Amino acid sequence: MEVILLQRVAKLGQMGDVVRVKDGYARNFLLPKGKALRATDANRKRFDTMKVELETRNIEQKGEAEKVGGKLDGRSFIVLRQASETGQLYGSVSTRDLAALLSESGVAVNRNQIELNAPIKTVGMHKVPVSLHPEVEVSVTVNVARNADEAERQARGEDVTVRREAGEEAPEPAAAGAIFDERQAAEENAEGAPAQGKGAANVG
Repeated sequence: MEVILLQRVAKLGQMGDVVRVKDGYARNFLLPKGKALRATDANRKRFDTMKVELETRNIEQKGEAEKVGGKLDGRSFIVLRQASETGQLYGSVSTRDLAALLSESGVAVNRNQIELNAPIKTVGMHKVPVSLHPEVEVSVTVNVARNADEAERQARGEDVTVRREAGEEAPEPAAAGAIFDERQAAEENAEGAPAQGKGAANVG
């Protein structure tokens, strides 16, 4: 399907561009979200009359988005969640959670503006893009930790998931190696034992 873009759409084009897209993408996303019109003759004329208004509105919205972006870009937010020793969350952090978190900080963001490909499922520092406007994208850091102390340590660059577990498991490989060495020594000693045994039997 050919559509006329009413605003910039990433990887598609700028406002006013006529592009060909899959029918499903147009019907389920571009048209209902008001991002495009079907490229019919009537809509081409309609776009020509709307163009000045759309451009004016776009400039205003872009300006507002840039102001919000200035407050938001580069900020770090802490999310506390229960997780295993290996850092796997018992659950996840979704776009809905992040939108609520940003709104609580005084920045109203729609969950659809948070460019998170999949929910966050591990503790750690996660960089998350936020699309405030088709032409304005910023990024925030989401510090997911089990408690405030771990969040502070992660912010300093420390890995809170590996050390504890590694410390507990470190003795096991050493013990296993010792057992292997003992078995190998016993087998080497046993190789000569049968011959000695036979000799003793013959003498007897």
